[in-house]
Formats: sequence, structure tokens, C-alpha cells
Amino acid sequence: MARKEDPAFDISFYESVLRREPRYADVVEILGGLYTKTGRIADGLRMDRRLVRLRPDNATAHYNLGCSLALVKRKADALRALRRAIELGYDDRDWMAKDPDLAGLKTSAEFQTLLTALAPPPKG
Repeated sequence: MARKEDPAFDISFYESVLRREPRYADVVEILGGLYTKTGRIADGLRMDRRLVRLRPDNATAHYNLGCSLALVKRKADALRALRRAIELGYDDRDWMAKDPDLAGLKTSAEFQTLLTALAPPPKG
């Protein structure tokens, strides 16, 4: 039988793990996602910042930070984090183009430039 999804239980569990192991990057990443998913955007942003400190060369960590910054309407900071994610190898243009967390950036010329940078080279 599958376990019923319970974000509050999961958050409590991972917070207890993090209290014992504050540098457990995988748990920091999971908590960031859970916080954001449950509307705790500021807590999600805090976890994303922490994850970038723990994994400064991780493209996904920077992408997630960009998403959290976009959700709190810190557009310039969000674009900077997304640019860094791309520099580190983030390459999922299709998801970035439709990611609902980035909705506030979609009309930005700089966001469109980032998407263009992720476009595959023309064939021919």
C-alpha cells in the first residue's frame, strides 16, 4: 500500500534530520522543495540559499534559487541566479520556459535572452 502524501509530516521529518546533520545537502534540497510546494516561500528561499552555499558549483541549486527569488519578486537576483545555473551547465530550456515559478520573469528581455542561450544550435 502506498503511503499517503503528507507534506507536514515530511517537513517535520526532514527538519529533524537537518537539526542533527546541518550540512546534509540532499535534505536541504528536499526541504526547500517541500517548503515552496506548501507555500512557505521564504523558508524555501532560505533553504535554496543554504544549498548554494553547500554546493556552489551545482547548476540545479542555482536554478532552484532563481525560482525562489522569482517567487518573492526579486527579479534581478533571480535572473542572476538563473544565469549562473546556465554557466554551471543547466540546460533544460523546455522546463525553464514553462516553469510556473518563473512566470514573473517571462516577459523580461533578459529572461528571453537566457532561453535563447539554451536553444540548440540551428541545424544545417
